Amino acid sequence: MTNLLVPLSDSHGRNQSDHQKIPFSNVVVTGTRNYFSGRKWQTIDIQAASCLKLPKWLEYTFAYFGVLACQGDPIFWVSIHRYHHKYVDSDNDTHSPINGFLFSYAGWFFDNGYIVEKYSERKNVEDLKKQTFYRFLQKTYMCHSLGCGVLLYAWGGFAYLVWGMGVRIVWVYHITSLVNSVGHIWGNQAWNTGDLSKNNWWLGVLLFGEGWHNNHHAFEYSARYGLEWWQIDVTWYVIRCLEAVGLASNVKVPTDAEKVKKSFVISNNTF
Repeated sequence: MTNLLVPLSDSHGRNQSDHQKIPFSNVVVTGTRNYFSGRKWQTIDIQAASCLKLPKWLEYTFAYFGVLACQGDPIFWVSIHRYHHKYVDSDNDTHSPINGFLFSYAGWFFDNGYIVEKYSERKNVEDLKKQTFYRFLQKTYMCHSLGCGVLLYAWGGFAYLVWGMGVRIVWVYHITSLVNSVGHIWGNQAWNTGDLSKNNWWLGVLLFGEGWHNNHHAFEYSARYGLEWWQIDVTWYVIRCLEAVGLASNVKVPTDAEKVKKSFVISNNTF
């Protein structure tokens, strides 16, 4: 398999030999950022540190459950994800390991200044901004998580609060962070995506299919991440069930012709 080529020098004029590689990978760290110390922490940073086509009612239900993960509102996450795919593994990427493993794992999320520097206006989510429900979630984001905590405590006391909020949120944060970091460092590339995205089998199992990350970057529109029969993709199984009962439509997967275009064989023959 081919690897992503790194320029001989970066935007700061440093030679490739001056950079360090992340152990046991081909990822070269071309930049660093002090995302914990040596910078001004904004209110949203402190909050972060502490804290397919469906019927609209079902789409909004899933979106609301996503809010309860305490990782931001849908407008924030969709914007970040779209920018990630647009600038994947470049200086403008939202969370690439070229800025270091820890930055891609969690550092970027605690540094709102980094996001503001790169994409202050976030004009890539106008479709969501037009919807009253998503604007409501954006304005009241923290209230929903706090309300969930109050309900859990009222229902089962401190134990429910610890497991239903503390343990759950920490666990989900970590598995999400694995996609942004490990999913672009360790594994293999089945498709010529021109980036660092990798397919990683244990991430695929742990993350309900999202660990087949090279597949995802090759075919961003695909509702199916595990493209091979043996690639476990629980999310795809759920989507198929929703489609079977008429709750999901226009479900897209890559065609054979589209797969050929992304194959390394075709790409190598173009040189």
